[in-house]
Amino acid sequence: RSPSRGLGDVYKRQMLLVKFIENFLGKKSQNMLVQTFNPFGNLILSSLVAAIPIILFLLCLTVFKMKGIYAAITTLVVTLLIAIPFFKLPVGIASGAVVEGFFQGVIPIGYIVMMAVLLYKITLESGQFSTIQDSITSISQDQRIQLLLIGFSFNAFLEGAAGFGVPIAICALLLSQLGFKPLQAAMLCLVANAASGAFGAIGIPVGVVDTLHLPGNVTAMGVSQTATLTLAIININFFIPFLLIFIIDGFQGIKETLPSILVVSVTYTVLQALLTVFNGPELADIIPPLASMLALALFSKKFQPKHIFRIQKDVEPEPVKHHKGKEILYAWSPFVILTIIVMIWSSPSFKGLFLPKGKLSSLVFNFNLPGTFSDIAHKPIVLSLNIIGQTGTAILLTIVITILMSKKVNFGDAGRLFGVTFKELWLPVLTICFILAISKITTYGGLSSAMGQGISKAGSVFPILSPILGWIGVFMTGSVVNNNSLFAPIQASVAQQIGTSGSLLVASNTVGGVAAKLISPQSIAIATAAVKEVGKESELLKMTLRYSIGLLVFVCLWTFILSLLL
Repeated sequence: RSPSRGLGDVYKRQMLLVKFIENFLGKKSQNMLVQTFNPFGNLILSSLVAAIPIILFLLCLTVFKMKGIYAAITTLVVTLLIAIPFFKLPVGIASGAVVEGFFQGVIPIGYIVMMAVLLYKITLESGQFSTIQDSITSISQDQRIQLLLIGFSFNAFLEGAAGFGVPIAICALLLSQLGFKPLQAAMLCLVANAASGAFGAIGIPVGVVDTLHLPGNVTAMGVSQTATLTLAIININFFIPFLLIFIIDGFQGIKETLPSILVVSVTYTVLQALLTVFNGPELADIIPPLASMLALALFSKKFQPKHIFRIQKDVEPEPVKHHKGKEILYAWSPFVILTIIVMIWSSPSFKGLFLPKGKLSSLVFNFNLPGTFSDIAHKPIVLSLNIIGQTGTAILLTIVITILMSKKVNFGDAGRLFGVTFKELWLPVLTICFILAISKITTYGGLSSAMGQGISKAGSVFPILSPILGWIGVFMTGSVVNNNSLFAPIQASVAQQIGTSGSLLVASNTVGGVAAKLISPQSIAIATAAVKEVGKESELLKMTLRYSIGLLVFVCLWTFILSLLL
């Protein structure tokens, strides 16, 4: 966006935030650290060999039905056997990539998941969660309405405010405690996340485009506006609430809850479209989900489905317990406080404090990994430690405030609950570490670039394959931000070569990547950990795979149609 549009201050703040995220996620070290991404002298062959880790991981979880940790270890070993001898990735850099993957698996991802689950356990111990359940059931005892409130709207809001696995961890827990089956709750939250993933964490997945200096004058504002053609106008966002209800109760469920679905879909879709077109990506996942939650809560006072639907049909819903306004506010206070603190932590001004010349820059520690200097990148792999600026720290601060406000839970109880949480989550966090190690090796070794360049040679039919590139990027990295950092330059370059819109292809890279969040190993590991179903990653993958592929096929076809029209 140009400051001449009267948004100069917003632009500057957004750029501060984007630069911080780049450093935080190590974008500057995402360039491949090898001489070539085409070691076989045949781009098609090189890209096929590079795709082996993706294919293997999917086979391990689906065909071979391996647990997530074993699938990740197996895939890591095979990825190293491909990257080191064939793509000529130096052993030192490969080792550094594994260390970096484990580092980022612990911070920020593991830190966030641990703190999110601990916050839930504390609200459960204090009795606040019971009141939260009552407040939700007082809106409606119908679990289809509860799914729209929590699984869709609250999920989208947490994605916009925090991202990085927070919405999946929190909302899957909430749904499971409301009576949804654990894996089903995780799957529904992953599917619902398709409506919000493109603009998560204050719009950073799209905002990062402005730092890439893409050919064809592709900007974050242009990508934001173009993404609306797929996300809003052609109904992915509008369609997702219908899909969620269909998954749990078929067409009969849609028929019985149609007015409620329309309230959520129309409110969310229209507001997000207006924001992305006229304001940009920053608030696209903040205002619309909050408005849709409020609209549904108010509408539910006048309308309830004819039949009350329950997942477990043989279990009668408990009588609605009504609480005073103060009790409900206190019960929800941890999540209200969490929202406020996370939004502060995510704000450009707060992020700017930790930039090289920021007032808190001394609290950021950078470590060069020995033996990882590359003649290609002219720098070693750098690990950046910023504990204060982590989203996990924002959740930890929420936990401290919650304990101070509670009469039933003290810090000793919190310590005990943390021990329980650690025992439950150490294995899934370890799984995430292995997955991120695979991601780093495929990036540094040029495997991701090989796949990208192979697909980019499709010529005039490239637009139909463009979202697949984004899908691969998010599957490998677990992040739409990293995906755009990795493949947006390829998308913009090919757009110029074939004479189509660069903003369209970068938007398709983003939306295609969102479709992969449903099945990315990182998302699957977080989801199974949150609902205490570690070891059932293959089962959850099977539950979400069809929806990921279905969304991807739709985005591919629609991108091709738009490339002919724009």
